Amino acid sequence: MPPLAALDLDTGNAQQSVGQVAPGFAPGQFFVRRKVLVTGGLGFIGSNLARRLVELGAEVSVVDALMPNSGANRANLADVAGRLHMHIANLGDPEAIAALVRGQEAIFNMAGSVSHIDSMNEPLIDLEANVRAQIVFLEACRHHAPSARIVYASTRQIYGRPAYLPVDERHPLSPVDVNGINKMAGEAYHMLYERVYGLGAVSLRLTNVFGPRMRVKDARQTFLGIWLRRVVEDGVFEVWGGEQKRDLTYVDDAVQALLAAAGPTLLPGQVFNVGGSAPVSLHDLAALLVRVAGRGRFEVKPFPADRARIDIGDFCAVDARFRAATAWQPVVALADGLSRSVDYYRSCLHAYI
Repeated sequence: MPPLAALDLDTGNAQQSVGQVAPGFAPGQFFVRRKVLVTGGLGFIGSNLARRLVELGAEVSVVDALMPNSGANRANLADVAGRLHMHIANLGDPEAIAALVRGQEAIFNMAGSVSHIDSMNEPLIDLEANVRAQIVFLEACRHHAPSARIVYASTRQIYGRPAYLPVDERHPLSPVDVNGINKMAGEAYHMLYERVYGLGAVSLRLTNVFGPRMRVKDARQTFLGIWLRRVVEDGVFEVWGGEQKRDLTYVDDAVQALLAAAGPTLLPGQVFNVGGSAPVSLHDLAALLVRVAGRGRFEVKPFPADRARIDIGDFCAVDARFRAATAWQPVVALADGLSRSVDYYRSCLHAYI
């Protein structure tokens, strides 16, 4: 089967439109008293985003389904719970979501399943979270929040195994697992609703985001989570393969990118890569983590068969379009991000395992 085309997202036209808007966006005053909804807000990126929006003075509502085996954790927002509106509901519940999106000025759609291996074992559950629920959400927005800016959290996983590096937005989309296919469909629905109904949707294809509040109890969602747990416990973690390269994005930088995507500098209907550090091999990443933590050790082992089938090999993205459009750039160095993450889990690991 040939690689899937880029779903008619017309990146070329998007590149031209970037020059029609003023570059640069400082979120300081923009979000003050602005009504904002974060779906998946008890999860890793969603909770960090919600906390930042609270700091910026937004009127923040958070919705999360607290699905089993997800990254959702009440501890992620426990200390700011009194400064935002918390709702426990499923994105696929039409009545609940209609009530929540009504009146919102910006909606960050972070909800969905992100586990690649779980998607292969339970594909219908992944389909429900990443496709059907997304359509329910978009229908609610179409009818009850047609003027809201919607920022969709997409993923580099939709590219699959790269045909060339670094990967830009014109790269064919050819996912290697069920999760990638469903996330690709979720992004396509957001872009469709923008074209047909005029919803103000923008999609960010995020790359290997890590940091405080991520799931660390196991490797369901990301290899780096279990690595962090093991070094904090002064234990041993496994590096599968080790030569494949990745670029990583510290969560604070990802949050700044999401905020920029909700601002006035971007025209809707565009998709952007958002990257972070220079690519590093998993072996070198593991060695750096052990060094900054000052404890733990790792063992290089062959890929488990179920993981090897869906591994994408080397990956790094180019995000020059997003940087040009918004003046965003990552500011947290990889070693610093790892150090901050270790410090966080040293203080509260019990809340995540």
